[in-house]
Parts: sequence; C-alpha cells; structure tokens
Amino acid sequence: MTIRSLAFPALLLLAAAWTQEPPPPPLFAFCMDTHDARKRTLPQQAEMLKELGYAGAGHLWLDKVDERLKTLDEAGLRLFQIYVRVDVSDKAKQGYDPRLKEVLPLLKGRGVQLALLLQGRKPADPGGETRALELVREIADLAKESGARAVLYPHTGDWMERVQDALRVAEKSGRPEVGVMFNLCHWMKTGEEAELKPLLEKALPRLAAVSLSGSDAAAEVKSGKGKWIQPLDAGSYDIFAFLKRLKDLGYRGPVGLQCYGIGGDARDHLARSMAAWRKLNERLAAPP
Repeated sequence: MTIRSLAFPALLLLAAAWTQEPPPPPLFAFCMDTHDARKRTLPQQAEMLKELGYAGAGHLWLDKVDERLKTLDEAGLRLFQIYVRVDVSDKAKQGYDPRLKEVLPLLKGRGVQLALLLQGRKPADPGGETRALELVREIADLAKESGARAVLYPHTGDWMERVQDALRVAEKSGRPEVGVMFNLCHWMKTGEEAELKPLLEKALPRLAAVSLSGSDAAAEVKSGKGKWIQPLDAGSYDIFAFLKRLKDLGYRGPVGLQCYGIGGDARDHLARSMAAWRKLNERLAAPP
C-alpha cells in the first residue's frame, strides 16, 4: 500500500469534519414554573427537564439558588442564568438584592450568566444612565471574580427595554465581558420587527444569550387576535427564519425557552416545545 493510498482516506475524514454540521445550541427553559398547574418542586422540575431533553434551566431571582444548583447537578443539567433586578432610580441605596454577594461563590466555575433587568425609571430616561453604569460595572466585577458573567436583559417597560439600550450600556460600561441578551418577545413588543438583521449583526460581538418562544406576529397580538408567549409549535411568527438568521450570523450560544404565562401542566407545553425544537433543527441541518 502506498503513502498516497494511506493519505486519501485521511483527506476524506478531514473533508467530512470541515463540512460537518455544528450541533444545535443548548436549549434551556426558564419561567417554566411560574404558571405550572402542577406546582412542581425544584427536584421535580429538574427531573422533568432531564426527561424531556433540555440542557438545563434559568432561575428567577435569588431565592433557593443553592437548591436549584443541587437539583440540576443531580440531574446532570446546567444552570444557565439567574435573573436579577437592578434598580437605577435615585431612591435605591443598594440597587440590587444584597444576597447576590452570598450567591456568587456558589456559582464559581459554572459559567452562569447573571441576566440583569435594569428597572426603576421610565424607558430610556437619560437620568438613569449614570447610576445604571455604576451598578453594571459593580456587578460585572463581582461576577468576574466568581466566574459568572453579567448579561443585560432588555424588558419592555423597564428603564432598559430595547437591545439597543443594552448595547449602549454594555459599551459604555468599559467591561468587555458584559454581554447582552436578545429576547424575542420583548423585541417584538417594541415594534422593531423590520430591523432584525442589522440589530443582530450589531449585537453579535456581545450576544451572550437568546430567548424565544412561539408567538403570533406583533400586529395580531396588538389587535387582540394573538398571543406573545406560546409553546414553540404555536403562533404565526416564523421561528425557523429567526433561527436560520442566527445560525447564518454564526451565533452558537445558549437559547432560552421563554415560558412565562403559559398555563396548564408545564410538562405538556415543554414537551411540545422540545419536539418543535428538534424539528426546527432538523430543517436547519438539511441541505439547501
């Protein structure tokens, strides 16, 4: 057998590796417990997410973080995010829950994101920017010491309600590790659907997480004929086109399934969303 004949199979393997489809982003669920008719405990939630194929969970606020970590660890899952309220008003002395300093050591080495919701003033009120930057820098520095990361979460009605606002604060913070999150629901509520591609392109260098759900188009919801947050297999909004745009831009970070306000048994809608997620990723991986 010649050296040339030995090299040919190796070249084929290299070519296959170069053309191999990247794996789908990890999908985690959050707010899945806020309206669960079964009112599952944290161990039950972890067990359910594991059985359904989710990569982990997001956690609201700072209660029971130790239990959330323990139950996810036992299920072999990850804690992707903890949501933290940050008050940028002049009235707030601390600006955020002081328990954050107690929680951060629990997160060491886990790569958890602190999803910061900047509240306390009217949306984009210029008077809040100085305080916002102080608090974001402070939390980012604390998070960095524990291996966590501050990520700015735009939320409709908050002082920071648009992705553009989050990007501005992140850039002005002077902290390159501060990321931003794109939330499909809150982006649609701001009425900027036509600006998706340039917005994602601009956000990409700091885009640390994306959240989505099934949804009807904004015009339908605002007319009273649709809903914002639904299981991933429901609604008229084209989730496939959204995911394809993310993929084409090269985004490979985590994706959070937004479940807030979805009633009934959480297992039912989580199972539907996982089935839809798998089908969407099969379509994304298919040859054009």
